[in-house]
Amino acid sequence: FQLRVWEALLRIPMGRACTYSSIAASIGAPSASRAVGAAVGANPMSFVVPCHRALGKSGALTGYHWGLTRKRAILGWEAGQVGS
Repeated sequence: FQLRVWEALLRIPMGRACTYSSIAASIGAPSASRAVGAAVGANPMSFVVPCHRALGKSGALTGYHWGLTRKRAILGWEAGQVGS
């Protein structure tokens, strides 16, 4: 299950983000958004697998190993790279 979640994270384009529930739906487990959150949190290689691109249901920033300030900064930087 974790590998499927991490593969889904790898498919999210730079500068974009997805909710845990949309990630769950994309891997065929639409009711498993909490399990997706756990798998995202267990990602040991966040510098490779972009767990910062996962958002809460409302689109809000949620937990990130290095803090929400850094998550916001990374997402902003990526959006700027795509826009330039």
